Amino acid sequence: MGIYLSSPKTEKFSEDGENARVRYGLSSMQGWRATMEDAHAAIPDLDASTSFFGVYDGHGGKVVAKFCAKYLHQQVLKHEAYLHGDIGTSVQKAFFRMDEMMRGQRGWKELAALGDKLNKFTGMIEGLIWSPKNGDGNNHVDDWAFEEGPHSDFSGPTSGCTACVAIMRGNQLIVSNAGDSRCVISRKGQAYNLSRDHKPDLEVERERILKAGGFIHAGRVNGSLNLARAIGDMEFKQNKFLPAEKQIVTANPDINTVELCDDDNFIVLACDGIWDCMSSQQLVDFIHEQLKSESKLSAVCERVLDRCLAPSTAGGEGCDNMTMILVQFKKPFQSGASAVEELPASSETLPASDEATTETKPAECGSSS
Repeated sequence: MGIYLSSPKTEKFSEDGENARVRYGLSSMQGWRATMEDAHAAIPDLDASTSFFGVYDGHGGKVVAKFCAKYLHQQVLKHEAYLHGDIGTSVQKAFFRMDEMMRGQRGWKELAALGDKLNKFTGMIEGLIWSPKNGDGNNHVDDWAFEEGPHSDFSGPTSGCTACVAIMRGNQLIVSNAGDSRCVISRKGQAYNLSRDHKPDLEVERERILKAGGFIHAGRVNGSLNLARAIGDMEFKQNKFLPAEKQIVTANPDINTVELCDDDNFIVLACDGIWDCMSSQQLVDFIHEQLKSESKLSAVCERVLDRCLAPSTAGGEGCDNMTMILVQFKKPFQSGASAVEELPASSETLPASDEATTETKPAECGSSS
């Protein structure tokens, strides 16, 4: 549940940007939580033809989310598959690479540097919200594994984060997700989930957790973590006989590729602080309504955060950290786009406003609905 403040922190970090392909706005707010554990990355020019957006929702501390916001997009760029146009493989490897980089002396040093302070009794590292700018540290030699020091045996952080990333190149959109942050697309005003919420009770997650020697109690992995996939959380990744994708908790992302077309209005990436309060369709409807009178996308995001903020902590919903990125596409796209393969948000029953979008694929671009 987390520790709550006596009154919410409603100050927002907001940002807008654009290039020839997209316009984006974002906003994040601490809210009722005692600390801000979300981070994000909005990089419209990852390279000359590619845009990158990501939200990272931390738990047990904020430093893993900050680490991912700083480094994950860099690792996407560095992988050989990216150079050959295979963005899906490069982003999958980047998710796993985060866990590798946070181990050992160099990982420990970087986590400590990103945090405000290190608690000497628990080893927990804390920090502030992180929003990277283009090119941060991109030219450093990738020598993480070779640095020696007193923390060379550091197995990685016990805290972790979700990661939901959208990469756009031409009319191709690649969505990569681990955890319960979510990416949703609006096509002709209809909401479609492009990511799946990785909860422990999902059949495929439960099967992996049990096979790896874990258990599920009260909907939580080993009675503590309410996510089945995450970056960090190294205590759940200690089975030396299993590969990374088969550990109790894995950073292995679902990857969904969508061909965009002129029917597509925008995508939203947001952490669960938003989705706890609004269904995918409710949020898409709200955004469309706001865009009738507001052209500044970060202002639309701010209105969503204000709408979701609870008046008190009595109910729990609306009390989490909140981060949202809204990305509008600049058109026209090339023709020939395919149908969206929409993913269910979770194994639980979704709100009525989402039911129409969770069982059927939307019509292909350009067809009548």
